[in-house]
Amino acid sequence: MSAECSFSELVEGYLTMRRSLGYRLERQATYLRGFGAYLDRAQGSGPVLLERSAEWACATTSTDPHHPARRLAIVRGFLSYLAGIDGASEVPPGGFLGPTCHRTPPHIYTDEEIDRLLQAAAELPPHDGLRPQCYVTLFGLLACTGLRISEAVALSLDDVDLAAGVLDVRAGKGGKPRLVPLHPSAVELLASYASQRERLGTSGGFFRTERNERLSTHAVEVTFRRLRRQLGWEKEGGARPPRVHDLRHRAVVKRVLLWHAESADVDAKLPVLATYLGHTLVSDLYWYFSATPELMGIAAERFASGTPGEQSFDGAR
Repeated sequence: MSAECSFSELVEGYLTMRRSLGYRLERQATYLRGFGAYLDRAQGSGPVLLERSAEWACATTSTDPHHPARRLAIVRGFLSYLAGIDGASEVPPGGFLGPTCHRTPPHIYTDEEIDRLLQAAAELPPHDGLRPQCYVTLFGLLACTGLRISEAVALSLDDVDLAAGVLDVRAGKGGKPRLVPLHPSAVELLASYASQRERLGTSGGFFRTERNERLSTHAVEVTFRRLRRQLGWEKEGGARPPRVHDLRHRAVVKRVLLWHAESADVDAKLPVLATYLGHTLVSDLYWYFSATPELMGIAAERFASGTPGEQSFDGAR
């Protein structure tokens, strides 16, 4: 490590390198800069030992028991970067401070709940404005494609090819773009909205209102929470109330259940589904199986009735 470089300067170099690879690192940058400033105060130079990193990670006022583990996970990549420079900084092993979170099972919307949500969105004010149709279209698109909210609100007019029935998603996770083909029913929904949106011209995003040229993720979340209260969808027991992001979970579960009903080779289709959803790894889909009783039941059934040559959800023969 160069004696002329502070840890804060090394953090900036790391952020520049990662962003050049397509990572935005907006939230992580705050933690990384805090870590760099802490190291400058605590030791100034030299290799960073595991005890020092753990000390910083645990120095938090958060009452969340998983917060120290999350802080350490955020700086782990930077520590690998340092180790590559000085050959002596220690990289914490995965899970060193325990799990980073407790994942609450997602809410899987029923068809009736989707209908109620879209009906409530259609009644948003102003009744003669674009906003109701905008939210009906947005929620319907999320439910049938599994797009992330951030991906949907980032769509421009040029990203929505109704003739080809394809979305050009440019704001994928990690900065990775992808093409998302649409079912004809989704194209029909988007076309109906687009015809009303035309009166506002070509400025702004595809999803917009008269007052705002582009919906923001925050605005969508706020509107959804209001609709959720109106619909009486409150937290029950240990489950959290439905979220916008759970529309993505529904899309995955519905697709896999349909494949199973069609006796399709689900294992062969999972890589396609992972690509469609913008996942880097097929293994990112396994959370849906472990968190959803219906899919767990299917996996157990296939495992119990499997014969040599048949595949299970994990690809084992």
